[in-house]
Amino acid sequence: MKADQKVEAPTGGGSKKLIIIILAVVLLLGAVGGGAAWFFLHGKADAGEEHDEAPSKKGKKAKKPVGPPEYVPVEAFTVNLQPGENGADQYLQVAFTLEVGGLEEKENIKNNMAKVRSRMLLLLSSKHASDISTPEGKIALAKEIVAQLKEPFEERGTPQEIEDVLFTSFIIQ
Repeated sequence: MKADQKVEAPTGGGSKKLIIIILAVVLLLGAVGGGAAWFFLHGKADAGEEHDEAPSKKGKKAKKPVGPPEYVPVEAFTVNLQPGENGADQYLQVAFTLEVGGLEEKENIKNNMAKVRSRMLLLLSSKHASDISTPEGKIALAKEIVAQLKEPFEERGTPQEIEDVLFTSFIIQ
């Protein structure tokens, strides 16, 4: 090598641009893949819940209970049913358990048990034995009980979160 000759180092400008482009593509693919994974795992489930849930009175979606269900047993009571076709007196002895939306709702139901029982006595005493003796009649009755108990206990109050009625005793005589 002569002193007049210059040694030029290879330029790395092209390889640096290539590395930056590859990193940008990898990040873009990762973002797209992550978004797609989120959509398929959460997006469809969230979209299904929007259609399944009924909006509350304030226009917000109703909250689904999280965690194990809470239950409130209602003691057995007896009511006179409406007279049937033969005019004979019949009565219903029933006990059930309410599935509610959480611990707070459980306490609310327990604190208002007198109102729960009063509403149930009025509802049940309006029934005929033939209306509630079939499985379909019992299912319809359970839906009516849920509707009655969802009504607010206080004027302008919020509706109770009653999820289901589970009959534990049901005797018609």
